[in-house]
Amino acid sequence: MRPSTGSFIVVSEDLLYLNTRALITAFDAYLQRALEDALIEHIPARVLSVSTMPPGDFEFLVYREYRLVSELLEPGRRHRDEARARIRSLLAMESIAVEEVEVSERDIDRIEKAVRAGQGLHEVFPRLATVGTRTDGERVNLVVHFTKKEGAPVRYIGGDDPANAAAVRELDLQKKFYLGASELATKIGLTQPKAKVLRVHLGIDEDVSCRHVFEFESTKHPCFSDNAFRRMREALDNLDIEEIWRARPR
Repeated sequence: MRPSTGSFIVVSEDLLYLNTRALITAFDAYLQRALEDALIEHIPARVLSVSTMPPGDFEFLVYREYRLVSELLEPGRRHRDEARARIRSLLAMESIAVEEVEVSERDIDRIEKAVRAGQGLHEVFPRLATVGTRTDGERVNLVVHFTKKEGAPVRYIGGDDPANAAAVRELDLQKKFYLGASELATKIGLTQPKAKVLRVHLGIDEDVSCRHVFEFESTKHPCFSDNAFRRMREALDNLDIEEIWRARPR
């Protein structure tokens, strides 16, 4: 997980305990599998993670956390910072379901907007809907496993404006729109000026499935997807780029 700079998180004790205990379970399983050793042989049981609250069901705990975020963002409440910190924690927990997670302020902004609009948990956090827990034992001998289950399909990028899709993550956008203008031109086999003229001719820059503008503080970086590459490559089979170049506005 890659956090945003200067950010903080708020997480409930029972969710923190569940995640910590699952980490200990995974590490202990690795020791036993790789070294035929057990963690409890090296660390006294009294220092292993123990909570005064019994471990709860992951889905219930996440739903409760989401409901609390919604309450904190209600009109008249002055708890926006805490709500955003809890949103940041929920985003971080998506790393249970996917290999790489990046928590960005733009993701938090989109989720805050969706929560205020009354969207449900599974619409905003579809990845968390695919996670469950299985527990065995009790007290210091408690074993916690995160499990995968069927959930709502994860929405990445549709044909609409991705800025309005709370389930779209900034990291997913970076994976889809990974070509800079110069890289796109090189891939097409054109100079940058001619590639730009072709983009304008085809309306590539106005197509949200082809182009996305990333904002980093005060700078903007337009990037392009494979959709843009395919459209431009196919167009070159039927268009005369030299004719389009000569007819360009000057």
